[in-house]
Amino acid sequence: MDFFNLIDHLGEHTINGLSKGSIYGLVALGYTLVYGVLQLINFAHAEVFMVGTWTVLGVYTVLGVSEDTGPVMVAVALVVALVAACLVSATTALGLERIAYRPLRRRRAPRLIFLITAIGCSLALMEVFGYVLKVFFGAPFGRGTVHIPTLVRERPVVALGDTSITNVQVIIIVSALLMLVGLDQFINRTRLGRGVRAVAQDPDTASLMGVNKNRVFMLIFVLGGLMAGAAALLFTMRFSITKFDIGFVLGLKAFTAAVLGGIGNLRGALLGGLTLGVVEVYSSSLISSNWEDVTAFVVLVVVLMFRPTGILGESLGKARA
Repeated sequence: MDFFNLIDHLGEHTINGLSKGSIYGLVALGYTLVYGVLQLINFAHAEVFMVGTWTVLGVYTVLGVSEDTGPVMVAVALVVALVAACLVSATTALGLERIAYRPLRRRRAPRLIFLITAIGCSLALMEVFGYVLKVFFGAPFGRGTVHIPTLVRERPVVALGDTSITNVQVIIIVSALLMLVGLDQFINRTRLGRGVRAVAQDPDTASLMGVNKNRVFMLIFVLGGLMAGAAALLFTMRFSITKFDIGFVLGLKAFTAAVLGGIGNLRGALLGGLTLGVVEVYSSSLISSNWEDVTAFVVLVVVLMFRPTGILGESLGKARA
């Protein structure tokens, strides 16, 4: 173990972990929204994120931007990519709700059937997406790793002692916090948000009070898709790659983050993501980068063993501003 390396670069590792964990947290918001209302673990949410990354690449390709593009065009490309990724991811999530989950609700299927369906949708989306890309675009599309242009060149903008914080890290962390605040205020302050909380608490009573459950279910899938689309853009800014199965491991880590923070709790989702990101980077420094994934799943097992309700452990239906 390289304990002294961790101590010597503690600030740098912490910032790296927070920026990485911010992406986990945004994807985890989709898991926690659906679970908080439907008591469903939507494993296909990872592929909603994956579709967002490919949408970002598609926008960059259509606009013809690259690493050498000027700042004005970069700003335009980022805004267009954000809007497009959010819309496409939200549409994908809504399609899952309408095609896969709503028929099961009408038949009052057991929760186990929902879980199996979610896993099946995840695998189907992943493989179909990879096959379609390969057929229409060939290698390296389909099953290979594809590079995405790095429009924002990473450079230090803040110095805290010996720790330098880059512009990309600031964008990722601040964006995640702002989106969490916006989503939290929407759920707790708006009329639609009250409907979400009402259905999360007691769907049958909410229906009797005039709340349209199906619209609420559609809304939470759309909101989760929007968060996943934003996370996809931030992910491409940091890692500059995508792949047909890019969401598989990241989705599992985001689910771990949701459980760690308290699944069903919006603030807990981001807190869990930040915590998981820091733990991963610390473990990579102490042991090896090959152990990052192992660390994430060890954390999941430990949390389920000793605190299954997570750090905050508050359900969406009981959430308050």
